[in-house]
Amino acid sequence: MQQENDNQLNIELSEEIAEGSFSNFVIISHSPDEFVFDFIRVLPGLPKAKVKSRVFMNPQNAKRLLYALNENIQKYEQSFGEITFSANEQGAAPAPMGGFGSQGLA
Repeated sequence: MQQENDNQLNIELSEEIAEGSFSNFVIISHSPDEFVFDFIRVLPGLPKAKVKSRVFMNPQNAKRLLYALNENIQKYEQSFGEITFSANEQGAAPAPMGGFGSQGLA
């Protein structure tokens, strides 16, 4: 029983972070040592968009994120049905992450 408590991670969530930030676009770049995720909010009719959050991960954790996201999408689709793309995206291969961007080396 003590060993279970030793392996527990206590995660704190501040009020500011708990509010969250909406993103409808992400640019993913990488180097040999890290992945960089720039989460962006693009608003219709505006020529500029700001990065709302930047997250750095080592390659191993980026791959863990990939697996966790895949698992959660499968669970979501089992509960709510298949996630589909909008009419203007149908018939075309979706961009990485369904319209989210990606780049090479940072």
